[in-house]
Amino acid sequence: MSDPRILAIESSCDETAAAIVRGFWVESSVVASQIEVHARFGGVVPELASRHHLGAVVPVVREAMKAAGVVELSELDGLAVTAGPGLVGALLVGVQMARGMAAVSRLPLFGVHHMEGHIVSAFLGDAVDGFRRAPEEFAPHVALLVSGGHTEIVHVAGFGDYTILGATRDDAAGEAYDKVAKLLGLGYPGGPVIDRLAAEGDPHAIDFPRAMTAKKHEFEFSFSGLKTAVLVHTERGGMPRSRAELTDLCASFQAAVVDVLTLKARRACRQLKLPRLHVVGGVSANRGLRARLEQIAEEDGIALRVPPLRYCGDNAAMIAAAAAARARVGQAPGVELFTSRAIDDPRVRVARGVES
Repeated sequence: MSDPRILAIESSCDETAAAIVRGFWVESSVVASQIEVHARFGGVVPELASRHHLGAVVPVVREAMKAAGVVELSELDGLAVTAGPGLVGALLVGVQMARGMAAVSRLPLFGVHHMEGHIVSAFLGDAVDGFRRAPEEFAPHVALLVSGGHTEIVHVAGFGDYTILGATRDDAAGEAYDKVAKLLGLGYPGGPVIDRLAAEGDPHAIDFPRAMTAKKHEFEFSFSGLKTAVLVHTERGGMPRSRAELTDLCASFQAAVVDVLTLKARRACRQLKLPRLHVVGGVSANRGLRARLEQIAEEDGIALRVPPLRYCGDNAAMIAAAAAARARVGQAPGVELFTSRAIDDPRVRVARGVES
């Protein structure tokens, strides 16, 4: 099958999303966010997330179909849904909706690993607001996956052929941002707020730790100690008393996160001798991280690819594109819901040596 047209649903956490993609070309992508629902709690409340997915999933699917000019499901080649990892109640909403649609339409249904979706997000192409971004052919690369729940470096030898080189032992980078933002009273989600404040501050004002950076072959991460260091700093010196103190703290915290992420991504490219680095996931939208990555890419001659901002966070276009790639290589359809499964689990792998 060449360039199948897939409708996908994503509901792994706090965004209800649907999209229609042909190959890696995005025809529509709709995301209903729950930020306002969870903001007063400083993080995602699973029960509330599930309830809001229930109310949003049908309208979101309808909107995605309308935007792509799809009237009947028979106009599609297949369906896809995030099978995991994620919040079990949230995942169930998307999976059951997709299963119902598959039963009615008799279209094949593909379950997609959420992190494989993020890997594929760097290859998406679309035409939005007059700007045309062509999709890329899938090629081997180093992937830095940074999101609210995941921070890991993956060797992507090919589509469906993934090896985790290192992952976080405790907090993911996105979690650290959210927890530090909550500590400072900056609201939820914390990443965008800290990023904006960091742009005004001095990244050298406070010497926060860079954990697990000494060993040259170490690719694992730890951000819990950095979060604690921020807490200790505020306990000893008090909360920031001026905007200047706040921006300096945010800039210093962000510099510590960015230094660790870029150091290990750079090491991976050098040691694997792969001149392609893709940075994906919600934290890939961080301006400080992007600026530093562009700098090291230029210095090392690395081809850097980061998704457009609209595809950095959770979305269904990346899930549809991953399913389309699986259909092209002859992967059998099917959905097995799971809440926790590594991207290099054998059950995620597809046949080697088959071009996507």
